[in-house]
Amino acid sequence: MAPALDQALRIGPYTYRIRSELPELAAPVASLYGTFPKADSGSYIDFDVSLSPVRRRPGGPARAIFRFDHRDHFAPVERRHAFATLEWGMNWCVSVHCNEYLKLHAGVVATETGAIVLPGVPGAGKSTLCALLGLNGWRVLSDEHALVTPGTKEVTPIYRPISLKNESITLIETLHGDAIFGPPIVDTHKGTVSHLKADQHPDTFDPAPVTVRAIVFPQYRADGEQQLARRSKTSSFLTAAYHAFNYSLLGTAGFEAMRTLIDGTPCYDLQYRDPAWALRAFDYLARGDADA
Repeated sequence: MAPALDQALRIGPYTYRIRSELPELAAPVASLYGTFPKADSGSYIDFDVSLSPVRRRPGGPARAIFRFDHRDHFAPVERRHAFATLEWGMNWCVSVHCNEYLKLHAGVVATETGAIVLPGVPGAGKSTLCALLGLNGWRVLSDEHALVTPGTKEVTPIYRPISLKNESITLIETLHGDAIFGPPIVDTHKGTVSHLKADQHPDTFDPAPVTVRAIVFPQYRADGEQQLARRSKTSSFLTAAYHAFNYSLLGTAGFEAMRTLIDGTPCYDLQYRDPAWALRAFDYLARGDADA
């Protein structure tokens, strides 16, 4: 029997082959990845990933397992979490491989003036900002990985659906009723998760690197003061290194790559609670009003 899903997609600089015997994955993949460029027949596959059913435990829920290159790397999950697991597994592929780049755990958005990198811990609000900006004319290069070419201030796009959690889902649905979401996935280790096709920009799938214009460290606080403030290069270097997947692995090359990025880029702390205020702050940065 043919699998319910089997397609090869170009995602940034890489090609993913996505396969699954689970029929429930076909609809969200079609909805969120249907416009992605397809890989040519015979293309080199960087990441061969799949979701497969596994034997149900007596009295337990239906389960599935993520596989990379036909091998198990994680424990089985409940089948109702399959799409979220696929997304997390695809992120994992880049996080632990692809060391030709300095990889920051960060969102990346851009206008014609350049890219803004948003490093942050979970809960800082970077994915929510990526969604807001993507639905307001910005290009979203990623909500998970900033792929920095060592020795440059350039990031390579690796756009995928944006993972939103809990209150952020409601916020985006309220502000943008026509936004395209995947299925809500409840009771994950992150709470309720839904994936958003946020970027309808005509250059969404342009693979060309984009020069970084600014680095912004966001922090959402429901009752805090709103401010955009310049940040020292030293603290920015240390915090960005903390948010890098492979800074230590790259050794001296990682240090030099981070120094090149930070030395030539204005850095900011952004504390916000109001989406409209945050959008104005990013427009301010895009215009160049806060350049060094």
